[in-house]
Amino acid sequence: MTSTIRYARTLWDFLSDGASYLNDSELIVVCGSYDVRVCDYACELLEKGIAPLMLITGKTGNWTRHLWSSTEAEVFYSRARSNGIRDDQLMVENKARNFAENIAFSRELFPTVRRATFVTKPNSILRVQNTLPIQWPELCAGVDAPPLAFPDDISNQVGVLGLIDEMVGDLHRLQHYPQLGFQTSLPIPNDVLQAWHELIHQGFSSHLLDYPIGKL
Repeated sequence: MTSTIRYARTLWDFLSDGASYLNDSELIVVCGSYDVRVCDYACELLEKGIAPLMLITGKTGNWTRHLWSSTEAEVFYSRARSNGIRDDQLMVENKARNFAENIAFSRELFPTVRRATFVTKPNSILRVQNTLPIQWPELCAGVDAPPLAFPDDISNQVGVLGLIDEMVGDLHRLQHYPQLGFQTSLPIPNDVLQAWHELIHQGFSSHLLDYPIGKL
């Protein structure tokens, strides 16, 4: 295993920690992305009966604006229908551009829902978990993702190197977004910060925010 993969796996394990769903959800919210396996997994949860309805939310993001001519929500909707999900089980929200809007717009559409499961990419679990209390504080929520392994199961839409860039950006946001009021704060272990710095030094910096990266 190369040092790059070792450091990246440290980030992956941290960012994807805490996956869970609520068996008695009122709603499944699917956060759009470049990985349609997120939609496939959400369809499996719907078919298990953990909720009666699924909302697919997402416009375009850093990756998908270059991948598809349709919005993430529209692509995922077509995928859900091909998976056998009935039209009366689905709703689409195609304006959200980030996790805060995924959550806020879902809340606007379903203001009375109090229990929901969000489904996203594994490396986005912590970001969604820490955005929910800001955007939908009264909600009891689980955040789940398809059981994908790093690096073997990474989407070929972005590749392993692209995913590493994305995770470096994810960790930067977890550090700075609480200061901006976008997310709740959480402690980041030293080994995760060390791996993050090493990956930045190796050149994985294209998804960093325009904020100082700080020092250990």
